[in-house]
Amino acid sequence: MEDLKKIDDKWQKKWEESKVFEVKEDPKKKKFYCLEMFPYPSGSGLHMGHAFNYTIGDIYSRFKRMKGFNVLYPMGYDSFGLPAENAAIKEKSHPKEFTTKAINNFVKQQKALGLSYDWSRKLSTCEPEYYKWNQLMFLKFMDKDLVYRKKAPVNWCPKCNTVLANEQVHDGKCWRHTDTEVEPKELEQWFIKTTAYANELLEMTDKLEWPERIKIMQRNWIGKSIGVTLEFDVVDEKGKKIDTISTFTTRVDTVYGITYLVLAAEHPKVLEWTKGTKIEKEVKDFTKKVLKQSVIERTAEGKEKNGVFLGKYFINPFTNEKCPLWVADYALYEYGTGAVMAVPTHDQRDFEFAKKYKLPLRVVISPHDFDLDVDKMSRAFVDDGIMTNSGEFDGSNNRDAMEEIADLTEKKKWGKRTVNFKLKDWLISRQRYWGTPIPAIHCEKCGIVKVPEKDLPVLLPEDVKFGKGNPLATNEKFLKVKCPKCGKDARRETDTMDTFFDSSWYFIRYADSKNDKEPFNKKIANYWMPVDQYIGGAEHACMHLIYARFFTKALRDLGYINADEPFAKLFNQGMLHGEDGHVMSKSRGNVVLPEVISEKYGIDTARFFLVSIASPNKDLEWSDTGIEGSSRFIKRVLGYFDTVKISKSSKKVESKLNKAIKEVAEDIDDFRYNLAIIKVRELFESLENEINKKDLEKFLKILHPFCPHITEELWEKIGNKPFLSQEKWPEFDESKIDDKVEVVDDIIENIRSDISAVLKLIGKEKPKKIKLIFADKWKYDFFKIVKEELEKTRDMKEIMGKVMKGDLKKQGGSISKLLPRILKDPSKIPQVIIDRDSEIKDIESSIDQIKDVFKCEVEFELEEKSKEKKAANALPQKPAILVEG
Repeated sequence: MEDLKKIDDKWQKKWEESKVFEVKEDPKKKKFYCLEMFPYPSGSGLHMGHAFNYTIGDIYSRFKRMKGFNVLYPMGYDSFGLPAENAAIKEKSHPKEFTTKAINNFVKQQKALGLSYDWSRKLSTCEPEYYKWNQLMFLKFMDKDLVYRKKAPVNWCPKCNTVLANEQVHDGKCWRHTDTEVEPKELEQWFIKTTAYANELLEMTDKLEWPERIKIMQRNWIGKSIGVTLEFDVVDEKGKKIDTISTFTTRVDTVYGITYLVLAAEHPKVLEWTKGTKIEKEVKDFTKKVLKQSVIERTAEGKEKNGVFLGKYFINPFTNEKCPLWVADYALYEYGTGAVMAVPTHDQRDFEFAKKYKLPLRVVISPHDFDLDVDKMSRAFVDDGIMTNSGEFDGSNNRDAMEEIADLTEKKKWGKRTVNFKLKDWLISRQRYWGTPIPAIHCEKCGIVKVPEKDLPVLLPEDVKFGKGNPLATNEKFLKVKCPKCGKDARRETDTMDTFFDSSWYFIRYADSKNDKEPFNKKIANYWMPVDQYIGGAEHACMHLIYARFFTKALRDLGYINADEPFAKLFNQGMLHGEDGHVMSKSRGNVVLPEVISEKYGIDTARFFLVSIASPNKDLEWSDTGIEGSSRFIKRVLGYFDTVKISKSSKKVESKLNKAIKEVAEDIDDFRYNLAIIKVRELFESLENEINKKDLEKFLKILHPFCPHITEELWEKIGNKPFLSQEKWPEFDESKIDDKVEVVDDIIENIRSDISAVLKLIGKEKPKKIKLIFADKWKYDFFKIVKEELEKTRDMKEIMGKVMKGDLKKQGGSISKLLPRILKDPSKIPQVIIDRDSEIKDIESSIDQIKDVFKCEVEFELEEKSKEKKAANALPQKPAILVEG
């Protein structure tokens, strides 16, 4: 038997040397751009869970090449980010050194998987050749007013004297100093105005050929709401105006019922209004506690609501009442303005909060048939009803009053109609080292000044110190710069960009990854974009996929590309679990390494096994027993090519082959790889010892996307050159598909198997005579009707009703016993039902096969003429069997 690892190495080397998978733009060919979400190159390398993800894309890309497409299938690395920085700090090395080593390991492992990437386009986001264009795009966005700065809350470690990412906060404490509480702090931050495209992002979601659940998640994340923004005057205890506060509501019909207002713990006014007051510490302690909680924890239904009175009030212009301002844990800064008007009688969260803190309740919407008593209310009334305690709107239907109250609001200048989005502008500032330097300069005279485009890239300095403050601020040479406007001393921006910036356009860079004059050539990008098939996890639905869509639209409007959307189709793969049932991960210690599997079985065995377990969009479990089964199949295929003789193919082989060509292609196209594998296995089982060479080649082509190495080897073995990878998918010939030929073959095989089972049961090896009793003709009609009805329903009454019409009604007693058996096991119904006469005739013509095996006489009998009790067991294509002697 061949050494499969040697075969892997041989063909991987040949593919690379011949640049088989490198691709150029060709206007004469239809393009296909297949792409997996590029990986973060972790130090631990790849395991079989990663191999599963990449195999999905590789099978698809190989198939599309064979279907005649000009396929772009590249790979690169999302190589900036916090993990590399953390690892460097921990190991006292440099992030660049850590990342370079990790990428080299990834490339080596991915090549060993036999992935058909165009490696000439490889990119890494931490290279200046890439992040230079991040910086250019940032400047272009600034020109289009898509970039701005404002204060925003951050996690601050007083011991490190630096900002922490959310991932660096563990149970409210610094990841480096477990004795140090993280504090909320406000700093000037850079934002990208993603909200400028909120409406288009929402409207075009429906047009995407993406999984519906991802589109639902995107719609919810963008979260369009139509309502009114209200402006309230903020006053002190004496009623003196000190500020204003705005709030957004979709329920302007309840404004007469406002009795208090709550601010989110992150709202900048919370600390501003309480600074220097006697409640400052209480408020600070409360906000710290709240900020440790997740959004889900803060908004969980049934969770006790908590808050602190801020010592300030606001005036409700509709009632002219002075109402208290609170900070509360159930208010979210991400939604609306971060301030929520509270109407406790008509919102359950507000009701629970008001009851706890003894805040007033006022009914402003009553049910149609009775009045509400606030003293007896056990929960908020949230249905529609009649306006009450609402001035001139009393007696109106609340839904009708909404427009009128909105009109009054705008007329009195108390607010305005607003379309609000849950989607917020994108905070891209990161006070850490391993990321793209933001190309901005701070000058005391000129303010914020853009780095001139000619000076890009702003290189990331290697000499920095970790541990105190922003790492970039520790390099004086980097920090000190002359202002491009006035020429005076100035200071560079020391924040770096969120790494989602890097991954928001990398898919376009692949089109022209070596271009050093511009991010990419527009003509080339327009040839390849959009990505035709994007493959990646559903966990990226609301971050990466939103940002990539925003970037594409912004770059379109800047004139860089024509595409409206980045990814035409999206496929979410499942997760590979270890044999312990948990998702495969190094931390759990349940990983299976590709190198180990490749050495033992060859990588094709792993590829074949991974996509045969379940549909690629479902979770699957690794199994050592399963990989052994796939290994046996691969060895049988190799062994078959040692013994097969080139001759003429039988009609049965031609039929099964042409059907497989058609159906396997359909299954691959729809990511039904597991079903395709079943058909490949069935096809192989049908191959005979003598076969036409062209048909043998077609079998290899069908198997090739799944097992590229052994099929290349066998392609060469039967005298073909150059590469099977460059061959076309075979055309199927409909005229050669003959279900009847296949059915007869299956019937004979099943009869042979059933006879063997009967002989084993009765303990006989050499029978004198075998009697085959064929089912009564009515059973054939019965099976046809049941087969048709099962495609519509599994309801026994419905099917029985259809069956009992016409002549079959005479067989009511037998049918009432037979139908439940069939519904319990529908596999008893043949895939193709032929009439009894044809069945008998075809079996008669092949009866020598049975006689040769069992060395005895074979007799035929009809159920309706038989006196045997077992005759009633006969079914279409499954005659009853009696053995004599």
